[in-house]
Amino acid sequence: MSEIYVVTAFLAAGTIAARTFGAVAGQAIPTEGRLAAALNALPGCLIVALVCVLVLNGGPNEWIAAALTIGVAIVSRNLPLTMIFGVAAISLLRWLWPL
Repeated sequence: MSEIYVVTAFLAAGTIAARTFGAVAGQAIPTEGRLAAALNALPGCLIVALVCVLVLNGGPNEWIAAALTIGVAIVSRNLPLTMIFGVAAISLLRWLWPL
């Protein structure tokens, strides 16, 4: 039974350490300059990287859905709408035309 307490204590200490480090490190993140601009662009870059791999490894359904989604992005300039449309497009194409 004492092992449970030891493990729980280590997990609690690890959680507190991770949260404290995150709070301290968060204060050091710059709000201006090149690094700040790079960090602001990072989420979009990650999404693009993930989607590109799926499209390049996919078939006709993925290419069609990607082309339609790019069209929606250009016309609407609305990120949530574009993401919803992309998910709906690939889902519908895979359902209608399973390849």
